Amino acid sequence: MLNLWSRRALLLVAAGTMGAMPLVALAEAKAPAIAAYQPKTNEILWDGYGVPHIYGTDDNAVFYGYGYAQARSHGSEIIRLYGEARGKGAEYWGPEFEKTTVWLLANSVPERAIQWYQQQSPAFRAKLDAFAAGINAYATENPQTLDPEVRRVLPVRGEDVVAHAHRLMNFLYVASPGRTLGEGDPVELQEQGSNSWAIGPSKTASGSTMLLQNPHLSWTNNYFTYYEAHLVSPDFEVYGATQIGLPVIRFAFNQQMGITNTVNNMLGATNYRLTLKDGGYEFDGLVRAFEVREVSYNLRQPDGSLVAKPLTLKSTVHGPVFDRADGTSVAVRVAGLDRPGMLEQYFDMITADSFADYEAALSRMQVPTFNITYADRDGNINYTFNGVAPKRSEGDIAFWSGLVPGDSSRYLWSETHPLNELPRVTNPPGGFVQNANDPPWTPTWPVTYRPDDFPSYMAPRTAHSLRAQQGVSLIADKTDLTLERLQGLQLSHRAVMADRVLPDLIPAALVDADPEVQAAARLLSSWDREFSKDSRAALLFEEWARLFAGNGFAGQGGYAVPWSLDKPLSTPYGLRDPKAAVEQLRTAIAKTHQKYGAIDRPYGEASRLILNDVNLPGEAGYGNLGSFRVFTWSDPDAQGIRTPTHGETWVAMIEFTTPVKAYGYLSYGNAREPGSPHRSDQLELVSNSRFRELLLRREQVEAATRERTPFSVQP
Repeated sequence: MLNLWSRRALLLVAAGTMGAMPLVALAEAKAPAIAAYQPKTNEILWDGYGVPHIYGTDDNAVFYGYGYAQARSHGSEIIRLYGEARGKGAEYWGPEFEKTTVWLLANSVPERAIQWYQQQSPAFRAKLDAFAAGINAYATENPQTLDPEVRRVLPVRGEDVVAHAHRLMNFLYVASPGRTLGEGDPVELQEQGSNSWAIGPSKTASGSTMLLQNPHLSWTNNYFTYYEAHLVSPDFEVYGATQIGLPVIRFAFNQQMGITNTVNNMLGATNYRLTLKDGGYEFDGLVRAFEVREVSYNLRQPDGSLVAKPLTLKSTVHGPVFDRADGTSVAVRVAGLDRPGMLEQYFDMITADSFADYEAALSRMQVPTFNITYADRDGNINYTFNGVAPKRSEGDIAFWSGLVPGDSSRYLWSETHPLNELPRVTNPPGGFVQNANDPPWTPTWPVTYRPDDFPSYMAPRTAHSLRAQQGVSLIADKTDLTLERLQGLQLSHRAVMADRVLPDLIPAALVDADPEVQAAARLLSSWDREFSKDSRAALLFEEWARLFAGNGFAGQGGYAVPWSLDKPLSTPYGLRDPKAAVEQLRTAIAKTHQKYGAIDRPYGEASRLILNDVNLPGEAGYGNLGSFRVFTWSDPDAQGIRTPTHGETWVAMIEFTTPVKAYGYLSYGNAREPGSPHRSDQLELVSNSRFRELLLRREQVEAATRERTPFSVQP
């Protein structure tokens, strides 16, 4: 039987009022939110998983405590990241950091960060200073815990915090060095991913909204490492996770609302091919001189001495100039370099008291990229294909993704799209919004807009991944969802590709003359098509799929029916050439034997969660094979053992009841400093597909506290 909340939601759906407007009427049916604890002292309460619950008597005290806590858990890595962002990595640590130093200096990141820091509002600049001061305080009190090599960076400053965020967002996510230099992105950038769901009251048993936060990022790269924390001041409360070194929580929730992010690869940067002539470059029929400036940086030698390295930096009307290895000169133009307010916008978004306040913060358009998904206790859900998107005169996304002619003002953009011109969905009739890094054409189901409603350069019109299709399919037909059912859906690791191709592959393989191929076909036929620990066919299917669809499992050429926007959740499927697919299976049998010793080796015996002294079986697989729960595995070693390189990191599922209920984990633990007990203490949860309760209420935190750290704010 539907409760009052659900019945009212369905009535509003029927009336067509949920398509674009906040559920103001529904908010009246909700009990008041649980009031946040009002701290009387400054202290950090550490729970059994090393999560800091930071209570401060004012906002700056909380930011100070947050900096202190991050330094205790990840101090060496954070301080190293700040040193890199200063443009001094080569000076501090030598040639390994020289390319990064040159990239950041050429794009003026260190000097722009100082300007941006000075442009912060006084109140938020004080928060940045407090965060940096907390890091310094921990480093001063505990120097022996830090890598001696990073101590030369100290003390850190508020502008270092800005520089790190600027580098991460604008010159890794938006404009990576690999894309500009023609080298391609490193694996940790290529494999960025995340899942998100926001589920409205009409689809839940309690009549309360739900939110899934589920980023998939590198397990090994320091600037993608996540940190879980709980921040409480008299003015705000936030729980969640974010990349280390950031002073605001990007994957955040509280008793009122929550947001999550997924990578959207919005084209906020353009690489222009320059036509060189007479010592300059051609532009609109004229030869223009480069703007030139001379700088230098220090390079640390093996003996510790420093050598000054001169650096000549050139720029055009487009932006800074770089020379590729093939001799091509390119200039990179990056949108959003006039927008210093990304961190403050995030803070205002995650502390918004209402959907209207959230929208007001989002509309500032300071966050340069990412899909952002929102849910609140008033019943509102929203998906936004967010980012600083240049307005371009012509051309589709394929054109703008490549090298764009730089000899004409025809392609030189200067304006960007406001929020209301981006793909967005608020409170759709389908009752949910989602994104799994797919283009923004199926943010809900049924869809509420079409690609032709937006410029062709806004986002690709290419195939949605099988993970993205699964993300929609798992939710679209569900009603009366509970938080427990949501946890089960998040853990889905079905090989959707197997559903699409095995009905054709198995019959063709069974009639092959080769007994090994027949045996492989029988093995695949008995498989439940799940990437579970005890699966004995998953490794074989994975090897076959790599041959069928390429190393990224995204190729479309082998399917009988390719992906279509008209049928985005049921295509591609079938085999274009079953005979060729059987030959691929024959090769996959040999490869599986070579890598794993047998074609029927249990999946979790080869796929291991190994950190420090923990070694547990893993499950779940590649998103492009259709697994919603994602792990990207390393190449197997000589014993056929592989470990995660990327995939499920922070997971949180929140139900905005009164009080809020939340469950989740941080896969690899909440600390990386040597000697911490929290470097791998959550892997058992991951291996056993169990979640822990995330603690907001003070009485819960007190009951779980293992250590207290009182602090006083020092300048």
